[in-house]
Amino acid sequence: MNWTDPAAIGYPAVFGGVLLGSIIPIVPTGAVVGAAAAVAMTTGHLSLPLVIVLATLGAYLGDVVTFGIPRLGSEAAFRWISRRQPAERLEKAREQFARRGWQLVVIGRLVPAGRIPVLLAAAALGYPWRRLLPAALGACVLWASAYAVLGIVSGGIFDSPVVATLLATVLVLLVTVLANLVARWRRKAQAGKTKEPV
Repeated sequence: MNWTDPAAIGYPAVFGGVLLGSIIPIVPTGAVVGAAAAVAMTTGHLSLPLVIVLATLGAYLGDVVTFGIPRLGSEAAFRWISRRQPAERLEKAREQFARRGWQLVVIGRLVPAGRIPVLLAAAALGYPWRRLLPAALGACVLWASAYAVLGIVSGGIFDSPVVATLLATVLVLLVTVLANLVARWRRKAQAGKTKEPV
């Protein structure tokens, strides 16, 4: 392997960074995808379609592992979750997964900080593999494409790969902060509605 070739470093960094960040959320995976897409737009070192494919695969494998570990020990996972939640809330969550589990998996992947709680809840509640696998794949394709678009935008604005990468990273962080603020606002609004007298 030629380590002076940016592709020899870039492709494994995209796949490995997204995979690691999808299992242990210490790597900002969206920023990795956005930055790689920006480099692909401003240089000939990386292929944009390959960046999206590798990001999708890394995210997908990470999500399968995140779901699989508690799912294989689902009784213990369910006991751990049920100690923290009332029985009626768990039953409501089970019904939601039965009715629209694939939507929850997709939304959990796209909403910052939503993926791990959704996957852990799905695993603990016994959500079937045959439903999780296609839903997670679709979610990862959407996720990788969305963050690649941020890199494409920054790469289209600036010709410099360094500036485009920095802009892509800033855009990803801004989107994450805004999504978190909207999610927090919706939770507060929902909590306010439940407290209102009937």
